[in-house]
Amino acid sequence: MNRIVIILFLTFNLTCFSQSQSEMNKEANNDYKKADIELNNVYQNILTAYKSDTLFIDRLKKTQRIWVSYRDAELEMKFPAENKQIVYGSVYPMCVSFFLKELTEERIKKLNVWINGIEEGNVCSGSVKTM
Repeated sequence: MNRIVIILFLTFNLTCFSQSQSEMNKEANNDYKKADIELNNVYQNILTAYKSDTLFIDRLKKTQRIWVSYRDAELEMKFPAENKQIVYGSVYPMCVSFFLKELTEERIKKLNVWINGIEEGNVCSGSVKTM
């Protein structure tokens, strides 16, 4: 009796939570888009917080453009094949979204330093505000 209950439980759970590849691709893409929105919010907050430091703002914009090029180059390095869908299969869009999300979250973490600041007394704070 216990085996039947376990089998029914597992069958029910596996069927309820299964997703098609298309659904997984879409979900991964939505997660990446959320990270991208967060990155844009952090970027805008920095622009606002440091608006009086025009030299810093100029360098931030330049760096962000370079970062976007870097991100795109990293993606091409990770998936270099010309016909990506054939070589990497139906999971390719999902994998791209996972990788872009990872790179974007790393960038958010790096930029958040300018929002959160650095502890006062750090002699290497540069353009980062101190707390």
